[in-house]
Amino acid sequence: MPTVLELKLPEFAHETAAALLAAFPKARVFAFEGPLGAGKTTLIKALCRNLGVEGGMGSPSFAIVHEYCGTAGKPVYHFDLYRLKKEQELDGIGFVEYVDSGNYCFIEWPEMALPLLPPDSVSVSLSALPNGTRIIRSTSSASSVHSA
Repeated sequence: MPTVLELKLPEFAHETAAALLAAFPKARVFAFEGPLGAGKTTLIKALCRNLGVEGGMGSPSFAIVHEYCGTAGKPVYHFDLYRLKKEQELDGIGFVEYVDSGNYCFIEWPEMALPLLPPDSVSVSLSALPNGTRIIRSTSSASSVHSA
């Protein structure tokens, strides 16, 4: 059964992120889908803040992955796979090692990486309503295929 959350204003992203983490307390890999401007990066920044990351967060569009320092020095990884053209590019950045690390991984534009995600990853779909409210639907993707 999917978890459905609403985000009415960006300033409430912290509470929405906390609710998302609470809904999937054991999950460490979250795959974010939605059109440009749906709020993926805003929600991921809020998730990172909930995990103790301070400042300096942005979309890793050009670097593909950013590593942040969370609570107790634990790394938090934020991926933006929008620019990737081939699945083989994921091998070049060690993608499977990141998602198998046991650390939080937040992945924007995950379509190319879906076969590589662990079975307990969470799929997060964002959509924007005309009034600006963001609807966030999330489900555990236990049916994902994982290859090493």
